[in-house]
Amino acid sequence: MLIQRSGFQSCAELMQEFSGKNGGRSARRLVFEGVGDRDVYNITAPFKDGGDVILAGRVEGRETERSNVLFFRRQDDVWTPHPDYPVYELQDPFYTRINGELIFGGVAVIADPLEPERIVSWETRFYRGSDVRSLRPFLTGPARMKDVRLIELASGEIGVFSRPGGLLGGGPGSVIGFAKAGSLEEVSTELIADAQPFYEQFSPLEWGGANEAHLLSNGWIGVLGHVAEFDGGDRRYRAMTFAVDPASGEATRMKIIASRGSFPPGETKRPDLQDVVFSGGLVRKAGGFADLYVGASDAEAYRIEIEDPFLEYEH
Repeated sequence: MLIQRSGFQSCAELMQEFSGKNGGRSARRLVFEGVGDRDVYNITAPFKDGGDVILAGRVEGRETERSNVLFFRRQDDVWTPHPDYPVYELQDPFYTRINGELIFGGVAVIADPLEPERIVSWETRFYRGSDVRSLRPFLTGPARMKDVRLIELASGEIGVFSRPGGLLGGGPGSVIGFAKAGSLEEVSTELIADAQPFYEQFSPLEWGGANEAHLLSNGWIGVLGHVAEFDGGDRRYRAMTFAVDPASGEATRMKIIASRGSFPPGETKRPDLQDVVFSGGLVRKAGGFADLYVGASDAEAYRIEIEDPFLEYEH
C-alpha cells in the first residue's frame, strides 16, 4: 500500500488511471415505486433489519432540494417504501453498526424561514437503536458539515471521519478529517470539528468526502467516498476509495472506482449534474468482487459489480 505523504492527485490524473482499468460490470438501475413522481437517489447499500432486507434512499422532487429519507424493501425487482418504517426529513442517508447497535444518519438542511426553498445551513444528524423502528437521536455534527461517518475499530475505539473546510462547509477546499474516540458516548460535536484533516488528498479547487467506512481484516479502515470538481459550469463527482491506518492516522492515496460513464445514460436533476456519481454503500462478496450502490445525476440509483477495491489494502 502506498501511504500518501506529500502532494495530491487531481481528478484528471485519477480519472486517467481509472480509464485504463475495469470500470465494472452488470450495472443496473434500481426501480422504485410508491413515491409518486419523486426521484430516489443517494441510497445506502441494502442491509438486514428484522426479517427484511431494506435500504434507505433520498426521495425528492425534481425541482427542489427539500427531501425525505425513506426505507424501502424489495419485492421482486422493485423497491417500495416499507409501510411500518419512519420517514426522516434528511438527505443522503447512511448506516453502520457499533457494539451491535444500528447507527443511522443523514444530512438535515436548515432553510430560510422567509424563503423555504433557500437552504442557509445543514448538519449531520445521528440516530441509534436495536433496529430501524427503535432509532432515537443521539448526536449532531458541526454546523455546515456533511459526510460525517463513524466506525467501530478492531480496538473497540470509534473512528470518526469529518468534512471540514470549503466555502460554507462544502465544495472546493473541503477535505476529509479523522479522529478516534474511546467509545460512542465520547463522540461529540467538538471532537468531530477537531478531527485532523488529510490536507494533501485534494486540490484546493477540488473536494470530497467519506460516505462509508469498512473495517478491514488487518484492522485498517477502508473508506468509500467521493471526489469532485467544478469547472465553472458542470459538477463532476466520482466514487473513490482509500484506506487509513487507525494507529498512525495515515491514509493511502485515493483511487477512483466508478464514474458516471460506468452506468447507463439516464435522467438528471439539472444539466450541470449529469456527470455526478455519489457513493452510497459497498457490499463485499466472495471471489474478489463487490457490489457498489450509488446515486447518479441527483435523480437515479444504481448497483454495479466491481472488483473489490479494499482487497489491496489488506495485503
